[in-house]
Amino acid sequence: MFKTFLYNSFPQCTKALKYFLLSLFVLLIPALVKAQEMDSLEIAQKLQSTYEKALNLVADFKQTTAMKFSSRVRQGSGTMIFRKPGRMRWDYRSPDYQVLISDGETISMYFEKSNQMIVSNAREYLQSDVTYSFFAGTGDILKDFDVSDPDLVTDSMDNSFLIKLTPKSSHPHVSSIHAWISHDSFLITHLQIVDHFETVTDLFFFNILINADHYDSREIKEDLFLFIPPADTEIIEQY
Repeated sequence: MFKTFLYNSFPQCTKALKYFLLSLFVLLIPALVKAQEMDSLEIAQKLQSTYEKALNLVADFKQTTAMKFSSRVRQGSGTMIFRKPGRMRWDYRSPDYQVLISDGETISMYFEKSNQMIVSNAREYLQSDVTYSFFAGTGDILKDFDVSDPDLVTDSMDNSFLIKLTPKSSHPHVSSIHAWISHDSFLITHLQIVDHFETVTDLFFFNILINADHYDSREIKEDLFLFIPPADTEIIEQY
């Protein structure tokens, strides 16, 4: 019905529309062919190579977390920074200001709302942090995960590859991961992480920069990965 209305109302546009659709199809052919030429294993190999070559990475992010038996969806957003070797910083600006930061030796989690900062040894945490192993290039995708085709329905026009990763060894926080990877940059633009309780966390990354010199007018160097909380903050050490 809609098609009939469209063509009857605008007959002069039908020829132009046909040419437009044909042109659009021709433009999409390279991307479609590229997607068909690479299987999931090859995509994972190139993804690994991309992050191994990156000395640092900066991105804005949005996060949503949905629990299986709850209608509530938790949301957050902010900026993340990774710098080799072993440096990491996540600044959550909403809904509350929080900082997750590591200098490779210790990891600190600051919560402005509760006026607390938890400090612990970084090694155990970072070994189980999936995003850290991806972006810092410390893990090996092919050794750590079984790589397969996705079992999600996704929009094929979003200029991304999509692969599924399942930990080869039991992971305390991860049952499976789907990773969306840009055709152009081979950087991760979206991670969907499912835990053993079927809680689903989606992380969306944008404004991604690799090997950048500055972030927010600050040079990306050692002091960016040190955080001094307000003087009245309660410090909780967990070693």
